[in-house]
Amino acid sequence: MSQSSASPLFRFGVVADPQYAALPPDLSLNRYPALSLDKLAGAIAEFNRHDLAFVVTLGDIIDGLWESFDGILPVYDGLRHRHHILLGNHDFAVPPERLGSVVSRVGMPAARYDFVEAGHRFILLDGNAVSLHAYPPGDPRRQAAEAMFAKMRAAGAENAEPWNAGIGEEQLDWLSGRLDAAGQAGERVIVMNHYPAYPPGNHNGWDSETLVALLSRHDHVVAYMNGHDHAGNYGLAGGTHYLNFKGMVDTPDTSAYAIVSVHADRLEVAGFGREESRSLAL
Repeated sequence: MSQSSASPLFRFGVVADPQYAALPPDLSLNRYPALSLDKLAGAIAEFNRHDLAFVVTLGDIIDGLWESFDGILPVYDGLRHRHHILLGNHDFAVPPERLGSVVSRVGMPAARYDFVEAGHRFILLDGNAVSLHAYPPGDPRRQAAEAMFAKMRAAGAENAEPWNAGIGEEQLDWLSGRLDAAGQAGERVIVMNHYPAYPPGNHNGWDSETLVALLSRHDHVVAYMNGHDHAGNYGLAGGTHYLNFKGMVDTPDTSAYAIVSVHADRLEVAGFGREESRSLAL
């Protein structure tokens, strides 16, 4: 085995859906939001034992309540690695006057952004750009989302659910530009979002079909990673691996997180707790 094959180019940690809140468990969904502080602390202790380029949380840091941020964000202070955050639908279950402050509260540079690590461009999408939860009632963006949602419901779309959302045409144009830039730079691309895009399902983003079609036109897009569907999932479309990580908040006694090793010829996913381990050829 060659050295390049044996040793990864870099590794990164992944957490999905801790959904912390000082609330009683939701037994119907097998979710235990108050236990996520200890689960996250355990994941961070494991991450700190490894040489990682960064750790990413794929959305739903909290399960509502603005003060939940005060409880969970300090846990991340124990992480010795750089940390990236995406936002999910539960992160916006806060008072209407707080909705515009969620991005800054969690320390994100913007609702969407990208960065490069060892020849790989990571594109972090704003999955809530078109949604029923990120804007207050009466906001034109909320009204546009309501119209889109009503149209999808009328068409009987499987993913026409209020807990989902879309990235919108303007962001699709931005994404297309970032994909082109990565291709010109000779970079591989890993796209991250809170919402699944493939395989089809009732948790998928509202414009997931358009998103998958766009990614399929770029053969340097190697993976799309998300949370939101706590059961987890996997699919392959257009040469891109679609990997849905399992929700940390689920079950009273098991966690779920992962370390991804990026090799020249594959992605190695080391799952912890309920998360599965996988080897994905590139």
